[in-house]
Amino acid sequence: YQRRVHGGKIRGLNLPRWVFPCQTPAQLREALPSTDVVAFQCRNPIHKAHYELFIRALEADNVAADGVVLVHPTVGPTQEDDIPGLTRFKTYEVLKKEVANPRVNWAYLPYSMHMAGPREAIQHMILRKNYGCTHFIIGRDMAGCKSSIDGEDFYGPYDAQDFAIEHSQELGMQTVPSLNLVYTKEHGYITAESAEAQGAKPMKLSGTEFRKRLRGGENIPEWFAFPSVVKVLREDV
Repeated sequence: YQRRVHGGKIRGLNLPRWVFPCQTPAQLREALPSTDVVAFQCRNPIHKAHYELFIRALEADNVAADGVVLVHPTVGPTQEDDIPGLTRFKTYEVLKKEVANPRVNWAYLPYSMHMAGPREAIQHMILRKNYGCTHFIIGRDMAGCKSSIDGEDFYGPYDAQDFAIEHSQELGMQTVPSLNLVYTKEHGYITAESAEAQGAKPMKLSGTEFRKRLRGGENIPEWFAFPSVVKVLREDV
């Protein structure tokens, strides 16, 4: 037996085929403007609170005045009870047309969430850097999961944020904290801290109630969800 080692350049034969458009990192880097690009990661349809969150991220002190957002959802298979990727893609496309915001860019990541907590948050930062982003919004308990023993959250609510901040310089990516926004009749969307300070009562609609209203054809308030997104969900889910 004689062992042989072969080397040389690796050439791809073709790219994977998807039912929705997925740009390569090189393609997306070419399309993005030469300024700060703040990546927003999600795996669900975008509702009003999400939109307010990533728009306000552009006001962060460490983001350039002409910075832009890249909404970059994962559209691969996720958890069993999640909305299918193709339906999520449709909601993003109609929302892109509805808001028509020149400071918001849209692209899709063919990736399946692993719910691996802080380490997966780091992986997402690395991925978005490859796609041309300079900043990353870290949400509360990002990629979190439940304990298989007691059903409680496995990671702390800010473990992913702290871990990302700790390694941001090494990764060459800046972090932008995810604001804790609530909706009030008096002031619209404001931070929970501001609502408490001003004595404003946040309005709430749970995920369970939202799905119940969606299935039953009941009214869903526009402060909670975009009409175009609701329409797609009612047709597809």
